Amino acid sequence: MSSVLHAEPVNLQGYVMHVQMTPAACALDPSKQKQRKCLEGYSLTITGLMPETNQSNCSTDSSATLSPLQAKVVARVMPDNNARVQLWKSVGGCVPMNASQYFRTVINFAERLKIPASLTSSTNVEMQQSALRQQFIRLNPSLPQNGIRFSCQLSRSDVVLTEVKVCYTVKGQYKQCANHVVSNCPGEIMIKGSY
Repeated sequence: MSSVLHAEPVNLQGYVMHVQMTPAACALDPSKQKQRKCLEGYSLTITGLMPETNQSNCSTDSSATLSPLQAKVVARVMPDNNARVQLWKSVGGCVPMNASQYFRTVINFAERLKIPASLTSSTNVEMQQSALRQQFIRLNPSLPQNGIRFSCQLSRSDVVLTEVKVCYTVKGQYKQCANHVVSNCPGEIMIKGSY
């Protein structure tokens, strides 16, 4: 084999961690309601640590299998095993690590990110997007103003927060998000707390 496994990917500029607001995702997408994260009442789940690269195809055939212990740890933030395997298959070709190292990185990033209490409340909370950003920055002082992006979806008359994206350097420090990582939330957003 001439190609080296886990070679340094072409032009990896960093990562974007996708943190899903699980109650909102479960409420807005009926197809997700039978997933473990919805049935067990998770408030937040990580849906991916996406490599920022100029490669359009990041797929891999390498194994996504984790040791039972690691699988248990990862399940705390990514409860759905199938989603985990699909994620690895779609990004593994662009990260300089194997599945075990990649999911360890996800856990490290997730454990370091301090989450405002308003995102894990059991009640619905309406707040200004700017206030939520300030809460994140207060809890994570090294996070730049535009190192975080919010995604929203319309649900009846409310604009509901569905995802938070956090941007990282290749080495794992917070950084400003690139222009292609967009925020589509208005000034005032609803954080869905209850199932």
